[in-house]
Amino acid sequence: MNRLDIKQIQEIIPHRHPFLLVDYIEDYEPGQYAVGYKCVTYREDFFKGHFPQEPVMPGVLTVEALAQVGAVAILSQEDNKGKVAYFGGIQKCKFRGKIVPGDKVRLETKIIKQKGPVGIGEATASVDGKVVVSAELTFMVGK
Repeated sequence: MNRLDIKQIQEIIPHRHPFLLVDYIEDYEPGQYAVGYKCVTYREDFFKGHFPQEPVMPGVLTVEALAQVGAVAILSQEDNKGKVAYFGGIQKCKFRGKIVPGDKVRLETKIIKQKGPVGIGEATASVDGKVVVSAELTFMVGK
């Protein structure tokens, strides 16, 4: 298994606090897949307004976390080191559950297609084995 801590993740993708939404990578294969985790705490900045009476992690941030995990898989390829992966599109996105403080979110993105700088990742976020978000993410690698 190829594990990455937060400092190693920051060497691959450009995101930083408060927008780095992955705490560690449990395993990855460059150009193939990555599995990471986000340990959600009540201290997350977004909980101040989403929603104060019932804190829920915004779905769009979960999709972003999945994209960041996919970016680790793509940008860890030798040809892509030092580049940036941009969103190209989101398809087949489904929200099936809430993410709340105390959840440990498993983020998995498998690269299912890549041609030149454009590719597609199949992404799922789960909590305690239950899928809470799934989507097909299109990315573009650039400088």
